[in-house]
Amino acid sequence: MSKSKGNVIDPLEVMARYGTDAFRFTLAAMAAMGRDIKLAEERIAGYQNFVNKLWNAARFVLMNLNEAALAENKPASALARGDLNFADRWIRSRLAATIAEARAAIDDYRFNDYANVLYQFTWHEFCDWYIEMSKLALNDGADSQKSRRVLVDVLEQILLLLHPLMPFVTEEIWHVLAQERESIMAQRYPVLEAGWRDQEIEKNMDILMNAIRAIRNLRSEMNCLPGKEVKVIFRGAGEDLSRIRSQEPYLRALARVGATEYLTGGDPPNGAATAVTGAVEIYLPLGDLINLEEERSRLCKEARKVEEELSRVQKKLANPEFLSKAKEAVIGKEREKAAQFEEKMRTLKRSLERLQAIDEGR
Repeated sequence: MSKSKGNVIDPLEVMARYGTDAFRFTLAAMAAMGRDIKLAEERIAGYQNFVNKLWNAARFVLMNLNEAALAENKPASALARGDLNFADRWIRSRLAATIAEARAAIDDYRFNDYANVLYQFTWHEFCDWYIEMSKLALNDGADSQKSRRVLVDVLEQILLLLHPLMPFVTEEIWHVLAQERESIMAQRYPVLEAGWRDQEIEKNMDILMNAIRAIRNLRSEMNCLPGKEVKVIFRGAGEDLSRIRSQEPYLRALARVGATEYLTGGDPPNGAATAVTGAVEIYLPLGDLINLEEERSRLCKEARKVEEELSRVQKKLANPEFLSKAKEAVIGKEREKAAQFEEKMRTLKRSLERLQAIDEGR
C-alpha cells in the first residue's frame, strides 16, 4: 500500500462501513505468524456476515425464551446435566473441543487459529447444525425447557470466547440475554470440562451429517422439489446403519425424508439416484417423484447453454491477443468462469446419467 498511489485503507472508514467487530476479527483471522497481511475489503465484508450470523443466532435464542426463562437465576449450567438429548450432547462435546483448541491457540500466540476455530464452531456447528436440530426439541413440550437452557448456555460460552476479538457485539448480546448482570469483561473465561467430550457422539454425528449432506445433494442435482419428502434406502454394515437409524428424527427433519429402508446385503436397488458416504450407500428412488422426460429435457437444455458459455470463455482464453493485452485480474476471472462452467457441465452429466439409470431400472 502507498499513500501516493491512493490505495491505503483508512481503518476509520472501514470500521464505519463494516463495523469495528468485523474489522478486528478480520485482522485476527489473517494474522498468521511470519507473513504480511494482504488486507482486502471483501474479507472484511465476509466477517461482517459472521457478526450478522451471531446476531441472528442470538435473536433465535431470544425468540424461544419467555420472560420467566430470561429472568431465571440458574445456579448451574444446563450443560452439566446428565440427561441431555443427542444434539445437546454433541454440541457440548464440540464446545469442549473448541475451548481446548482456542486456549491452545491463545497460549501459542496463534491469533489466526484462535479466530478460525471460533468461526468454524459458531457458524458451521452451532448455527448450521445445532440450531436446526434444536428445533425438534423446542417443539416437544417434554424436552423444550431443557433445550432452551442449553441454547442459552452454549451461546453465552460463544460470547465469552469471542469477546476478546469482538467486544462490542458480544457485550450487547450478553446484556440482552440478562439485563441485570455485570459486564461480560468481568466474567470468567470458559474452562475446559474434560467430561463433556464424547468421541462416540461426535462419530455418530459425523455419519448423520454426511448422510444428510448426501441426500440434500442428490435432491438438488435431481431438481426435486424442496418441500417434497423422499424415500431413502440405506445399504451398508449393520453398525453404521444402526447409527443412522437411531437418529432418524433428525434425518427426517433436516433432509425431508419420508419412508426409510435399511439393507445390510443383497443387490443394490435399481432405478435410484446413488451416493456413497463412508461405508454407507444411499439410494433415492426418484422415479415416482419427478417426470423423467421433462427433467431430461430441462437438463439437456441447460447443458447446451452451459456448453455455449464454456466455449465462448475458452475461445477468449485461447486468443493470444486477449492474453497479451488483458490485465492479469481479468484473465484470472475468465479462468474462474471456465472452471465453474466445467464443474457445472460435470454435474449436469452426472444428473443425466442418473436419470438414464432410473429409466433403465423401471
